[in-house]
Amino acid sequence: MSQAINNWQKAVEFHGHECPGLAIGVRAVEAAQVKLGITFSRDEEVVCVTENDACGVDAIQVLTGCSLGKGNLIYRDTGKQAFTFFSRNSGEGLRIVLKPSAEERDRESEQKYLLQADLEDIFEFKVPHFSLPSQARIFASQICEVCQEAIPENKVRMQDGKKVCLDCFQDYGRGW
Repeated sequence: MSQAINNWQKAVEFHGHECPGLAIGVRAVEAAQVKLGITFSRDEEVVCVTENDACGVDAIQVLTGCSLGKGNLIYRDTGKQAFTFFSRNSGEGLRIVLKPSAEERDRESEQKYLLQADLEDIFEFKVPHFSLPSQARIFASQICEVCQEAIPENKVRMQDGKKVCLDCFQDYGRGW
């Protein structure tokens, strides 16, 4: 069985169904493997900064070993179909951005196109516009003085002289 078919089946099994979004993630991983030489990340050897929380991220998790829990999958909410991969071993990075489609396709045709087209036809390859994120850290816990729940110290806010969590914090804004 070819690696591409095996990757697709592994991603579908993890995600739960086939869809064009999952195909985007599978092909983004393939591009990162080809262009950066990345392999499965047992720890934090590979880092992926995803700019969306769509289906393709499931493929990235299962095929690269990048995950929120390990700290090597970082969600940066721009809403773009863009993924920046870094290799900690080489220090290299690559931003992979889905090109806008020039033609309308139904869901099945779009998925087939994404799985079969040349990587250069699907994606733009760019230099990352940010540097390799630092390795994940473990923070000491603090107790929110309102709800009494534990929170990592890097998420504490001060309000009325009390340490509070993000849920209890009442942001002050003036409408802009």
